[in-house]
Amino acid sequence: QVQLVESGGGLVQPGDSLRVSCATSGDTVTNYAVGWFRQAPGKERQFVAAISFTGGTILFSDSVKGRFTIARDNANNTVHLQMNSLKPEDTAVYYCTARLYYVRTMPSEYPYWGQGTQVTVSS
Repeated sequence: QVQLVESGGGLVQPGDSLRVSCATSGDTVTNYAVGWFRQAPGKERQFVAAISFTGGTILFSDSVKGRFTIARDNANNTVHLQMNSLKPEDTAVYYCTARLYYVRTMPSEYPYWGQGTQVTVSS
């Protein structure tokens, strides 16, 4: 099993940048793909980005492609989601997720979840 703890959320203005991080622990974390999902009030959980266990495969949703990046810091067992050019529609609770090896885009395919961190983009 793997445990996940998100950090770095907050309140920013449109156009700002923010980095959220996912600290992992437990099983050999380098065997796990890590994904980010988000959920806004009254909406379904939405795929944002994911990185495979080697870092060789990275996926983004169309809504964040070109604005967000994802990277593994295996020395610190952490995955970072760098969010640039933030928009009000990026406002949501951001969840870190993990599954063995390969990325997927459906929340049902990730067995491990963090508690979430709130990101609010507002002027």
